[in-house]
Amino acid sequence: MSNLVWFRNDLRITDNQSLKKACNNDGNVIGVYCFDPAYYQVSDFGLDIDMELPFSKTGKFRAQFIREAIEDLREQLAAHGIPLLVYSSSPAQVFPALIKEHKITDIYLQKEWTRDETDQEKLLGTALEKLDNKPRGHRTYDQFLFHPDDAPYSTFQEMPTVFTQFRKKCEKESQVRPLVDIKGYGQVTPQVTQTTIPSLKELGLESFEKDHRSAFPWKGGATAAWERLNHYFWETGKLQYYKKTRNGLVGIDYSCKLSAWLTIGSISTREIYYEVQSFEKEVKKNQDTYWLIFELIWRDFFKYVSLKNGNNIFKLGGILEKDYEWKTNQDELVKWINGETQERFVNANMKELAATGWMSNRGRQNVASYWSMHKEQDWRIGAAYFEHILIDYDVHSNYGNWMYNSGVGNDPRNRTFNIQLQASRYDSDGKFQRLWLQDELF
Repeated sequence: MSNLVWFRNDLRITDNQSLKKACNNDGNVIGVYCFDPAYYQVSDFGLDIDMELPFSKTGKFRAQFIREAIEDLREQLAAHGIPLLVYSSSPAQVFPALIKEHKITDIYLQKEWTRDETDQEKLLGTALEKLDNKPRGHRTYDQFLFHPDDAPYSTFQEMPTVFTQFRKKCEKESQVRPLVDIKGYGQVTPQVTQTTIPSLKELGLESFEKDHRSAFPWKGGATAAWERLNHYFWETGKLQYYKKTRNGLVGIDYSCKLSAWLTIGSISTREIYYEVQSFEKEVKKNQDTYWLIFELIWRDFFKYVSLKNGNNIFKLGGILEKDYEWKTNQDELVKWINGETQERFVNANMKELAATGWMSNRGRQNVASYWSMHKEQDWRIGAAYFEHILIDYDVHSNYGNWMYNSGVGNDPRNRTFNIQLQASRYDSDGKFQRLWLQDELF
């Protein structure tokens, strides 16, 4: 008898509830990860528009980051006698045979609730219904700082629309759960058929060399995540200046840059939270150190927004059901993606994104405002491009922030940015724009 851990956006062995529960159960443990083709194909992103979006759901930057994370996860699991099987197929295609071959009695997975993930689970459920001995499924919320069972609301519908109300109530009435681990767990590795991690080419993507100008030059995986955290927290002490520098544009240390590892679960929000607490005890506690926890709560908030509103986060009117007249212009999309707009600051940010898969928080707000508020283009198209290109794409934060910046989300105010003023404030010496607009006059 065996237990199967279906890894999704929880690519770590530390503080992983699904893995912990599987290890506590009788029988061997086998890990599985699927590079589901549905996530690597060009699609319409579910948008009801008469317009071609010439990019896939997952682009080369995030795909490579995930590949690296899977390599790291496989090594860490192997140290505990747990094999990780990797497939370039959907779970519905590969799980039934695995379940029969290894006599799987239980499947453990992180609970997801957004459209693509639930569609994937439904297909798997249909495939498993055909089995004589269907395994038990165990879904666990494991991507929150404040677990849904501990949030100070009896239902998701009670969640406030305003972030500040959510934050203050959670900080006052909720506790962060303790970490879990599988230290001491180890068995003889079960016999499995070895699998390989698909190349970018096999995923239908082109290979690339990292741009030397990138503000995010790191690899995927828990090992790299912890190296980054130790550098930013303990080796340099940059955490104590986080709030003051977080709106930077150039270099690796203007912010913690942990979001990409958080997105795929190579490190958990709880792990970061407790490291901040340790830093505050041992080094310094100030508004800057608190601000990193503040940002973790923002991540939680957008996850609760999607729990409360479901697929409305993907609709044109957003969660406010606003009826604006949005445009869909292919030429404007090409100019925006290629950094060929009338705004130099937008262009520099979009060229950085295209070359590296990374953009600063300040840049993201400006290019989103330009697309949806200045050009009045369908905000979901911008969100879909971010989904494709960003290394740290997270469905909840991405669509939550795009709604927020487009006047259809949790802040109905007009958030149109004065982009030239933003450029003069955050890139007053033009260093960032010169870095990415090398062939343009200043």
